[in-house]
Parts: sequence; structure tokens; C-alpha cells
Amino acid sequence: MFLQRLLSMARSFSTTAVANFPKLKSHSGAKKRWRAIANGRFKRAHAGHAHLNVTKRPGRKNHLGETAYSSSTQTSVLKKLLPYGN
Repeated sequence: MFLQRLLSMARSFSTTAVANFPKLKSHSGAKKRWRAIANGRFKRAHAGHAHLNVTKRPGRKNHLGETAYSSSTQTSVLKKLLPYGN
């Protein structure tokens, strides 16, 4: 009887709040600029592609239009800034 009551009391307490505490906050600036990809790295767009393009040579504009990927050093920092991916 006592053991059954003890087990029912043990089940009534939730341990999920303790296991997930504290929640980690994502860096809002990194969240706006970077997206996680499947292999664990991050991607971003190049700056300077939107306006004042008359003076930029076509090869430079093409390069600015490509996707930029994080290096290994940036990836380790971004994993701390974005603990949940995006």
C-alpha cells in the first residue's frame, strides 16, 4: 500500500521543467543574417548587392549574388549564438 502510494506521488511531479532549464536565447542579429543548413554549417547572403550597382563590374555583382557559407571558425561561434539552429 505504502509503496503504491509512493509510486503514484513520484509520477505526479514533472521533471521536464528541470531538465530543460534554462532556455538559451538566440542572438537576434545572427538570427536575421544566418540560416543553418543540413551539414551543420550556416549560410548567408552577401552585402552590397541591392543598390548602387552602376559602378560595380558584372563579375563583382555576380559574386555578391552568390551564397556565402560559414568557415569552421565562424561555425563554432554561430553554434553558440544560435543554439537551436535558426
